Amino acid sequence: MSENKKSIRLWVDGVFDLCHWAHMNLFRQARQLGDYLVVGVHSCEDIKKHKGPPVLNDEERYEAVRGCKWVDEVVEGAPYITDPELVKKYNCDYVVHGSDATFSITEGDPYKKIKELGLYRTVPRTNGVSTTEIIGRFLLMDLKHLNREKNPIENVGIKEIGKMTQGSTEKEQTTLVSHYLPTTRRIVQFSDGKEPKGEEKVVYVDGVFDLFHAGHISFLKKAKEHGDYVLVGIHDDIVANKQRGTNFPIMNLHERVLCVLGCRYVDEVIIGAPFNVTKKMIEDMNISKVLHGTTELRIPKDAPNPYKVPKDLGIYEEIESVEKFNYMSERQICMRVLENRLIFDKRNKFRSDREENETENEKNENN
Repeated sequence: MSENKKSIRLWVDGVFDLCHWAHMNLFRQARQLGDYLVVGVHSCEDIKKHKGPPVLNDEERYEAVRGCKWVDEVVEGAPYITDPELVKKYNCDYVVHGSDATFSITEGDPYKKIKELGLYRTVPRTNGVSTTEIIGRFLLMDLKHLNREKNPIENVGIKEIGKMTQGSTEKEQTTLVSHYLPTTRRIVQFSDGKEPKGEEKVVYVDGVFDLFHAGHISFLKKAKEHGDYVLVGIHDDIVANKQRGTNFPIMNLHERVLCVLGCRYVDEVIIGAPFNVTKKMIEDMNISKVLHGTTELRIPKDAPNPYKVPKDLGIYEEIESVEKFNYMSERQICMRVLENRLIFDKRNKFRSDREENETENEKNENN
């Protein structure tokens, strides 16, 4: 950008519950329209009045948005009805939103004033995933499965998932499966394409990273402090299912890859990384250090420790989880929804019907 050219500042706001790769894609597209992206995140109190309860609390959602690499600044507790004066306070030129319709239960269009001022801009909506759809996956889960998972390695659960969907409506059955169609184009959009430079220290971490959340982000932030280049191995769905048990992972491999690639502390990922860290992998990837959190490591009976090789080489280290978010896990997040099933079921039905109506209206407009 030349010295004489004014920098363009963009404003995006929202709930960003279960902050997933479609939210990140909104941030990416918005950021491409200018030079600086400010993201306002609504408070739980405000969300309940206008939309219904979120799954994650304020701090968890603030941290998730702050961890996205396309976000330059986060405004905590931004009002649900977008305030032109607040947008002006942060020197933003335009307000950006996806092409899907927005609403408030009590006040209609949250962007009415912004649109009247000519400040509203849209980017294409990301199809294939939404917070409503992900919560729908939770609602088809069996609570007793979550309560019994003392040793989930023995519970692959494919048959049980099949039994669970028998007799369900077609809509409920398709909710259990991701609608995302992975493409190399999307992965390229999310990837920085950077390779480690000669003297840069490569740090390797691996895991499932399901329902990518503030706990994951705070761990990856600490991992970045141990090296120059963070390489993340993401286990495939079969390994993840053996590790986490029946009904998991909630998000498939490709969805989890995009979420991790969208994190500001990650430089590269290995898609479908092996469970065991091998010497060849360490040599090929020029790994200087292998890190793991202090969370429980679930290893099948009679199986070797997956970190035996890096331990023998003296490059393995455990790092403490950040206390503020160390309670978070995909199982704990699912429990929040299932323990309040009636509330989220009602919320999801309303939102799902509304999204179907929007899709139908778009089809009619295009015909």
